[in-house]
Parts: sequence; structure tokens; C-alpha cells
Amino acid sequence: HVHGAAATCCDMAVLPFRLRLRTAAISGLSPSTSVVCPSRQHRDGGSFSCRAAAAAGGPIIVSGDPPTFVSAPGRRIVAVGDLHGDLHQTRAALVMAGVLSAESDCHVWTGGQTVLVQVGDILDRGEDEIAILSLLSSLNVQAKSQGGAVFQVNGNHETMNVEGDFRWKEEYRVSPNGDWLPLNFVKKNKGFAARASLFKQGGPLACELARHPVVLNVNDWMFCHGGLLPHHVEYGIERINKEVSNWMQCSNEDSDDTNLPFMATRGYDSVVWTRLYSQDSVERTRRSWDLSSIIAEQTLKSVGAKGMVVGHTPQTRGVNCKCDGKVWCIDVGMSYGVLHSRPEVLEIVNDRPRVLKGQRDSYDEMEVLDYL
Repeated sequence: HVHGAAATCCDMAVLPFRLRLRTAAISGLSPSTSVVCPSRQHRDGGSFSCRAAAAAGGPIIVSGDPPTFVSAPGRRIVAVGDLHGDLHQTRAALVMAGVLSAESDCHVWTGGQTVLVQVGDILDRGEDEIAILSLLSSLNVQAKSQGGAVFQVNGNHETMNVEGDFRWKEEYRVSPNGDWLPLNFVKKNKGFAARASLFKQGGPLACELARHPVVLNVNDWMFCHGGLLPHHVEYGIERINKEVSNWMQCSNEDSDDTNLPFMATRGYDSVVWTRLYSQDSVERTRRSWDLSSIIAEQTLKSVGAKGMVVGHTPQTRGVNCKCDGKVWCIDVGMSYGVLHSRPEVLEIVNDRPRVLKGQRDSYDEMEVLDYL
């Protein structure tokens, strides 16, 4: 279900799956090259003046369609992992990160010029998916007015929904082993049909997801859901983002854009599915760890990046770094539909990452682990 605060305080109305929700267009960062600077409201004596923007190193510059490269001089970066339809845990993570007001009756951006990046898998496993999309959209509008920004990266569950693969929505499972039926066979189910119409290629939510990339570079830190590999870089990051975006938006069956962008969305070595960097150490040999570290180093070197941040695989020991410190794994399985573990977020300030961990019952006190 969708919490009342999301329905009253966010810029976008919430869409109906099982409940009667409504839709409207979600606003956000322009997909073309753009500049984010404090609004007039904040220039005139507010906390975030143009002088403050200059102190931070200048305005945020976004390039690519969808956004692919972001220059955010002097900004604090906060990265949040998989949310999977759990609004309560999402709010807890954002409050702990210092970008959302703690008051439950309204969604107010408190991050100033912070850049927030969510690395995908907002959808499935929980019932607050659209409320979370709405929340992030509202926060993005507010953040831009203060010289900050909010970015989303599409994960495998976003691409699965556009494909019509709803096996991870409990009400759409059709057999004990989770098999799912072809789209045209189960359209008689009203809930399924509603969801299918929203997420199908060219549908309202598919077009909203199309605004977001699968790979994002912020201040030479790479953010993606599964992981970036050398052949992805060779193919072209902007090309991958554009092909996925076009595929999500395309409603013309005769267009080449209806073809699934396999490199990004399908296969064990695709951007949204690979677990090369994020598997737990107990599941891997020393040789495989060494190999993944070498691949990570090659990939980052090829794009001139300082590090990579990924989600996708729940980390039972919390946010951690792998591959000799090159890759940060930030999916902690916080959703009640996954592990229901306490939220954790990654903060990057002056290229120095650290993990923020909230106490289970109180987010006023934070335990901070520094990684040098």
C-alpha cells in the first residue's frame, strides 16, 4: 500500500496497481546537458546562495540523454542501494543520509547541495514502489532548487517490468515455483493488466524509467546496478544508456528500438545482472576474487574512474568494498521483501567513501565506519 504522506506531499500522484492510485508525469533532471544552480529563492539570503554554489566548486553540469556524465564540483555524494518497494526503509535510509526530513507527514529535502544516487531495483518485492518513485521525484525538484540533485539508475527489476516479467510481484505468480505466463494470456487479471499497461514499452511508467540511465558517472565515480565490465565500456556507456532508454519508450512494434538491449539487460555479464563484483567471499575462490579485481581495475582505468558503486546482491555483512577497494557493494537487502535489514548508505566526500549505519530503532545516532 502507499503511505498517506507520499500521496499528499509528493509532486507526482501515485499509480494504481492493486490500489486505486493515479498517475501524472514525473518531473526531474533534463536528459540533455543542463546546469543545476540554486533557485532565486535560495539566492536571496537563503542557506544555499550562489556564493555557496561557488564555494562548492560551481554548478552541477549534466550531460547525456539520459544523464550519463555528471560534474558536481565539491558536492557530497550519497548512494543508496536496492529499495524494493519498502517506503518505510527508504525514508529511514534517506533520513539517516541527511537528505530527507524526519517528519513523517511531509517529504522535505534537507540535503542542500548533496547529490543523491539510487542504484536501481526500486520495483518489486514490496508494495510502495510508486510512492518511492514519487518521493525521489519530489526530492529531485527540491534538491535542484538548492544546487543539489537526485539521480536514479535502472536495475534488473526495472527492465524486467518493462519486459512484462512480473514474477517478483507476489500477486502475479501463477505457480508455486514462480513461473510466469505470457503477457497476452493473463491480461484478464485486472491488476496484471493495469500494471502491464503502465510498464509496457511506451507506457507511462516505462517512459518515466527511460529518463534514467543504467550507468552513471558522477565526479568520476561509476554507479550501476550490477556492474560495469570492459566490453560495456568498449561498446559505449552513452550508447548503452540511449539504447535502453529508446527500448523502454518505443511503442512501435516495427521499430528496431523494440529489440531488447541484451548487453545491458540480459545475461550473466550484462550491466544490470552481473554479480562478478558483488558475490559474497564464501561463494568464491581466491582465483576468482583476483580475477574480478583485475577486471575492475581494467574497467575503471578505461573510463578514468576512481571507483565503482553497485547494488543487486544483498550484502549480509552490510555495505562493504571489494576488489581491493575498487568496488563498493551497497545493497543491504533493507526491504521487508528481502532481508529487512537495517538501512545503510555510502557517503563520498572529497573522494573519500564511508559507510553510514543507523541504529535499528533510532536514526538520531549514527555509527560511521571510515575506509581509508
